[in-house]
Amino acid sequence: MRTTRVTVAALIAAAALTLTACGGEPAKTGSVTQISGGQNNAKAATVLDRPFGKPELVLTDTTGKPWNLREQTKGKPTLIYFGYTHCPDVCPLTMSNIAVAKKALPEADQDDLRVVFVTTDPERDTPETLGAWLKGQDPSFIGLTGDFATIQAAARTLGIGIEAPKKEANGDVVSMHGAQVIAFSPKTDEGYVLYGEGTTVDDYTKDLPKLIKGENP
Repeated sequence: MRTTRVTVAALIAAAALTLTACGGEPAKTGSVTQISGGQNNAKAATVLDRPFGKPELVLTDTTGKPWNLREQTKGKPTLIYFGYTHCPDVCPLTMSNIAVAKKALPEADQDDLRVVFVTTDPERDTPETLGAWLKGQDPSFIGLTGDFATIQAAARTLGIGIEAPKKEANGDVVSMHGAQVIAFSPKTDEGYVLYGEGTTVDDYTKDLPKLIKGENP
């Protein structure tokens, strides 16, 4: 079996221990190396025994308008990831892997899927910055920015730890954040599947057709 089950309580308790350090300048989409093959394939999907509720989160999208997460993803298969555009590795790779896998879906399923990128660095990730960065990944991806405390609180309800970006002695800004992707079912609007940072293009390509239907991968 390639699917594992864990408790939500265990995820929340472990959130502070699973932060990823990112820093440096924005990564160029074209420079990201695609990961494919069987890396961590046996443990790609973690099906939660108690799904997460979708956060009551209203932030600003890349057009500068308010965007209500619950309202605008209701009844839609949704992937949510918390990261930032200045991340040199994990964040662009994760979004790139999802973008590549999405292209393998039938057109109707591609249109139905919502991929939401919530910044953990709202001071630098303005709507314009997010829009330009996500355009290089997939123009349909939704970028959200806003008050850091609001973003941090929403992430915490999903078992994802986030710390405010800090400037290092060498001038680099480092952001510590959980690198999980959470899939929400179109049937229940609950987050029922979790993916870690080792998830590959092949993993997403295999699982997305089931996630679109709200099925267990």
